[in-house]
Amino acid sequence: MRSYLDGSTAIVLGALDAGCDFFAGYPITPASGILMSMMRDLPRAGGVAIQGEDEIASIGMCLGAALAGARAMTATSGPGLSLYSENLGLAIMGEVPLVVVDVQRLGPATGGATTVAQGDVQFVRWGTSGGYPIIALAPSTIGECYTLTMKAFDLAERFRVPVFVLTDKDLNLTLGTVELDDFTPAEVRRREIDAAPDSMYRFDPSDQTNPMVRYGSGRPVRFTGSTHDEHAFITKDSERVEALNRHLIDKIEQHRDEIESTVTDLEEGARTLVVSYGSTAASMRAAVRATRAEGRAVSMITLLSLWPVPETALVQAMDGVDRIVVAELNPGLYAREIERIAGGRTVVPVTRIDGEMLAPEQIAGALA
Repeated sequence: MRSYLDGSTAIVLGALDAGCDFFAGYPITPASGILMSMMRDLPRAGGVAIQGEDEIASIGMCLGAALAGARAMTATSGPGLSLYSENLGLAIMGEVPLVVVDVQRLGPATGGATTVAQGDVQFVRWGTSGGYPIIALAPSTIGECYTLTMKAFDLAERFRVPVFVLTDKDLNLTLGTVELDDFTPAEVRRREIDAAPDSMYRFDPSDQTNPMVRYGSGRPVRFTGSTHDEHAFITKDSERVEALNRHLIDKIEQHRDEIESTVTDLEEGARTLVVSYGSTAASMRAAVRATRAEGRAVSMITLLSLWPVPETALVQAMDGVDRIVVAELNPGLYAREIERIAGGRTVVPVTRIDGEMLAPEQIAGALA
């Protein structure tokens, strides 16, 4: 069976099937469709959806709901993400599971509200103080908007960290025919709650994620955005500070294999690899098909996770390759990550920053 829908609808369906029961957001193009659909559909499923007075209030409500036991999600675009920054840092420090949908549009500042871009790929990773890890997934099809939203909820529970679903204006607002078989529900783990905690946090071993404590359950619990010990009391003890911060890094970096996700299509004898993500990946696939039809061998890889960088799959795809073409709708932001691991290979950014989609012909031109 088939259906006709857009990426925003697919994200909402994925969130509902993942058990999301709290949503708060503020209207912002091109993410407003998610807010409107969640306000219509989530109460019917027994959840709560709120339009906050602004972005800061919206993400703050999501943090509170998550700490009280809810599966929470919010959605915004680049300007709203700027306002989320402080509370995203709070979620990282407090280890709060949260799904954040960022429907990218052309920036900077208010930029082009109705034009497409992929300019937030570095922003979601480095937009908070400290530089500690987050997880970011990047659907490239309407079907992946559904499946990766469900995966985002699972990863948020697994690692107690904000997980971004990084989409863009064209993917979210363009209607397309999709096979309903692409909407196979993914498994989303239940939240693990510590019924009798002896401390709020534990940092040893550093890579382990601990069960949560439910706020409002009657047990005394603390929460702080400051550097803290296992009981959430502020500390300057160097050993405790090191243990906390090492834990925030290791719980993600040492479990990359659970997070990294790509779709790889390698061709024997190819000396060129094309890399893309999001809606731009459709143009990449068309360009590679056309190039192969001319009898030239080209490999390609679609990145479904951007952070942590899926280095294992990328390095494997680079084997035997001389040139790497990176197609994206920004000034070449993710190409920098590819250069970092390219081992001296030539990296060719193919970019567009005028608010229009990259055409397959532009990518094919770099393959000539």
